Amino acid sequence: MTRELDRQASERIIAMARAGQPPEALLAPLLECGWDSAEATAAVEAAVRGWVEHGSRDAGLPPAVPVPSPIDLNGASVLRVGDRDITVLANLMLPRVVVFGGLLSGEECDALVALSRPRLQRSTILDPDTGADAVHVDRTSAGTHFPRGSDALCRRIEARIAALLDWPVENGEAIQILRYGPGAQYRPHHDYFDPAWPGSTRQIARGGQRVASLVMYLNTPARGGATTFPEAHLEVAAVKGNAVFFSYDRPHPMTRTLHAGAPVAEGEKWIATKWLRERRHD
Repeated sequence: MTRELDRQASERIIAMARAGQPPEALLAPLLECGWDSAEATAAVEAAVRGWVEHGSRDAGLPPAVPVPSPIDLNGASVLRVGDRDITVLANLMLPRVVVFGGLLSGEECDALVALSRPRLQRSTILDPDTGADAVHVDRTSAGTHFPRGSDALCRRIEARIAALLDWPVENGEAIQILRYGPGAQYRPHHDYFDPAWPGSTRQIARGGQRVASLVMYLNTPARGGATTFPEAHLEVAAVKGNAVFFSYDRPHPMTRTLHAGAPVAEGEKWIATKWLRERRHD
């Protein structure tokens, strides 16, 4: 049976969270009282989540929805997923960001690049008014995509992602491959569909909102090309085979998932992106 915090302990932890205390500080009082790590983590997460939800309702914000949650606080450093050992390089709670090492093999990265290179076209963004794809100055990459389950390579990678993130394969969009040449970038943006945009209705109808993103690096640029989270002052280097995951439990800036693809200063950058939806995406 899951242990619960009494009111006094819950209020104390919420006060610490509001003061900006790190997760290990919130857990410490419970661990000192004999709670095991799993029970303490679950209790703290429940208390903080309840506080956030209460404040969100009072502020008229969208309700939270379930999102992929690949690892716990202070969890395993190496995850065995199918045929690969994937390392956890960084784990941030707000925004919810996890950096993985070795999610793809070098051979898989090279194969995706080789398959994509002859198919590249100028990248687009969602037109906020129509919901159609549109070329925009903020996104200067070229790309292509592979529909879900389109070949053995995609199926293997999609199954690995589903197991790693504990999220159904069918809830994933197509794998999108992008190439950024020298100077190319993607300026700060959110991946969710803004409900205030008329064009979002068309996209949300196909599987609900996006709830998470996984950016996989297919090469290591000579210089530049990091994935940045400006509000968190976080920069994730583009390293071949590694990946950065981030989730957003509601379509609102409070998730702090504003992010960007920094300009490539030298060489080129190749990435594979997988967006995850609330429901089956067709």
